[in-house]
Amino acid sequence: MTKPGDKMGVCECCRIRFTTMLSPVLFGGLVALIGTSRGSYPFRHSVSPYLHPYLYRGCYGNIMTMETPGTACDITRLINCGVRGSEMFAEMDLRALKPYQTLIKEVGRRHCVDPALIAAIISRESHGGAVLQDGWDHRGLKFGLMQLDKKMYYPVGTWDSKEHLLQAVGILTDRIKAIQRKFPMWSVDQHLKGGILAFKSGIEAIATPMDIETDLVNDILARAQFYRRHGF
Repeated sequence: MTKPGDKMGVCECCRIRFTTMLSPVLFGGLVALIGTSRGSYPFRHSVSPYLHPYLYRGCYGNIMTMETPGTACDITRLINCGVRGSEMFAEMDLRALKPYQTLIKEVGRRHCVDPALIAAIISRESHGGAVLQDGWDHRGLKFGLMQLDKKMYYPVGTWDSKEHLLQAVGILTDRIKAIQRKFPMWSVDQHLKGGILAFKSGIEAIATPMDIETDLVNDILARAQFYRRHGF
C-alpha cells in the first residue's frame, strides 16, 4: 500500500520534471518573440508605428546610427558648417515645419519612411515652404515642400498638400529601392544615402560609394537627426 507521503514525493518529482521540460520551451518562445519584435531589414509593416512609436524607424535604416559630417565647410562657409551648422539651419526651419508635423508622420507611416528624414528634406529644399512663391522656387523649376523638379517629375496636388507629399516620398522610396537593386552589396546606410541623392540627381549620377558622400546627403542626415530629437 502506498503511503500518503509517497504520493507527495511522486507528485513533487513529476512537478520538477515538468518544470525542467517546460523551461526550454518557454525560453525558446521568448527568444522567438523578441526576434519578431525586433524584426530585420527591411522593417516590416506588420509592426504598427501607432503601437510602437519609439521603435518606428521606417524600412530603410536608422538615421540615428548613421555617421555624418553635416554640411560642408569651405572657404565660403567657415562658421555655419558641419553638424552644428546643419542643426542651426534645421532649428531655423523648425517653426515652419511644425504645422506639417502630423502630415509628415502620416505620410512617413504610409511609405514606411522615417518622418524625421522627410522633415529634413523639406528643410533643406524649401525651408518648410517659407521661401516658395505659390509653391515654386524662384526660378519656377521646382515645386512643393520637397521641391520636385518639373524636368524630372510631374507634380500632383497643391504644393503643401497630402497628395504632393505622398508623391514626393513615394519617389524617394522608389529611388532607394532602385539603388538597392543596382548595388545589392552596399550596406543599408549606403542604400539610403544613394536613394536621397538619386531623388535629387537621378540614379545615373551614382556609380561608386564615393558618389553618395555629398554635401546634400550629409546635410540632410544631420538635419534628420536633429528633427528626430525634436518630435518628428
